[in-house]
Amino acid sequence: MTTRRECLKSVLAAAAAATLPHARLSAADPGAMRTRTVPRSGERLPVVGLGSSATFAQVARGEDVSALREVLQALVAGGGRVFDTAPAYGASEEVAGAIARELGIGEQVFWATKLNAVPRGGDSADPAAAREQLETSFRRLGKDPLDLVQVHNLADIPSQLGLLQRYRADGRVRHIGVTSTSKQAYPRLVEVMRNEEIDFIGVDYAIDNRDVEETILPLALERRIGVLVYLPFGRTRLWSRIGERPLPEWAADFDCGSWAQFMLKFVLAHPAVTCVTPATSKARHLLDNLGAGRGRLPDEAQRRRMVEFIDALPPAP
Repeated sequence: MTTRRECLKSVLAAAAAATLPHARLSAADPGAMRTRTVPRSGERLPVVGLGSSATFAQVARGEDVSALREVLQALVAGGGRVFDTAPAYGASEEVAGAIARELGIGEQVFWATKLNAVPRGGDSADPAAAREQLETSFRRLGKDPLDLVQVHNLADIPSQLGLLQRYRADGRVRHIGVTSTSKQAYPRLVEVMRNEEIDFIGVDYAIDNRDVEETILPLALERRIGVLVYLPFGRTRLWSRIGERPLPEWAADFDCGSWAQFMLKFVLAHPAVTCVTPATSKARHLLDNLGAGRGRLPDEAQRRRMVEFIDALPPAP
């Protein structure tokens, strides 16, 4: 059996070839990354990407970012494309953009960043500040047009979403959307989904955090809105609940080889989900995550069994 270390070496060794324009994983390859279509644009994206909050952001603040270089290299070499970031994630946006240019992979990455120029404690964004934040993201990520910009945490939707709509109309942003990881804000999110022409939403969704299944994900299917999933591990909550328990043998029935894949495959089995973007600063964890995008996904009966298994565990301390 190939170890994770051996897998990482082979993937990184192939990274140079994978960055060439003609290099693609074959759709006929049973080991190829699963892709899904962005409903409104028709673009196909790999279903597992990379987030840049949490540990990624912590490492980006330091002087040694070599681990992040390996992570971004492995993302593209391993068949991923989507990188989710935000100006609010400290140095993540700037560092990732610089690394991608250094590696020559900037054009291959689907850059998903965010906009929130509302001052702390305020409720509206200064238009000039919002434009400057957007232009800074262009400079940091080195791509114009940007692939996706979303209004972060539904902040000042009239002003900031209106600005993104103008950027999209001008051809400088390809997709626009909104994000929320707050249940209290879900009614506002639903309102925006019903009334605005957006391409994506970003929401929290995990095997023990399924509230979006009630209204938000069905509405995304109805309104043809792509879905980026955040916090599929419940930050660290699910890891605390699982502890040292072994992966159940029946997880192999849907080609699941680790707990990370167990949690990600549950999320990906919902048809509304376009891509899940767990954050990590370790290439070996990224490779494990990418494995969730390969092989079979659980069917409805298997998903129910997964939920029952997790719900029976003690809550995180």
